[in-house]
Amino acid sequence: MPLVVPGVTADNMEDNKTQEWTNKLVGKKLSEEPSSETTDLPPQTRVLPPGAIVTKDFRPDRLNVHVTEDGTVSHVTHG
Repeated sequence: MPLVVPGVTADNMEDNKTQEWTNKLVGKKLSEEPSSETTDLPPQTRVLPPGAIVTKDFRPDRLNVHVTEDGTVSHVTHG
C-alpha cells in the first residue's frame, strides 16, 4: 500500500519542481557558456526554441525549457 500524506501528491511535487525552475530560469538568457543555472539543469532537460518539433511521450522527470528566438527563457514545463 502506498504512503499517503495529506496535501502531498506526486502532482504537487511536480508542480513545486516546475515552479522552482520557473523562478530560476524565466527571463534569463541561455547561452553556450556555463552558468550556475544551466549547469544545474537535470539530465533529462530539453531546450525548446519556437517551432521546435518534439516527441509527445510524457516523462514527468523531463524538464522542458521553452526559449524565445534570442534564447531568453519564456517558460518551463515538466513532461
